[in-house]
Amino acid sequence: MVSRKDSNIQRKKRHKRVRGKISGTAERPRLCVYRSNANIQAQVIDDVTGATLVTASSYEKDFGMGGGNKEAAQKVGKLIAERAIAKGISEVVFDRGGYLYHGRVLELANGARAAGLKF
Repeated sequence: MVSRKDSNIQRKKRHKRVRGKISGTAERPRLCVYRSNANIQAQVIDDVTGATLVTASSYEKDFGMGGGNKEAAQKVGKLIAERAIAKGISEVVFDRGGYLYHGRVLELANGARAAGLKF
């Protein structure tokens, strides 16, 4: 019997491989993306100190819409960019979290770029 591989385990392997190559510093923190079927979230992380500087997600109280579509992902991208710029962060390193740079991950990145974040 052929068993199907767990896609989340495969994603975690890809994420670990990418994280070996990129890391966030105080000058250019890491914009990390996590998505589930129903929601999407993003964090700006300084890996040197291990601190989360800014966060935004589709399951916040005042978000107002479901998070499982591209419009919500773009809104989360704009929200994370606005909060990061308010804290004085203008450049980040994008960490796609092992996901394909397509669909909701791409829309989050486009929303963040449109709001003024550089990566």
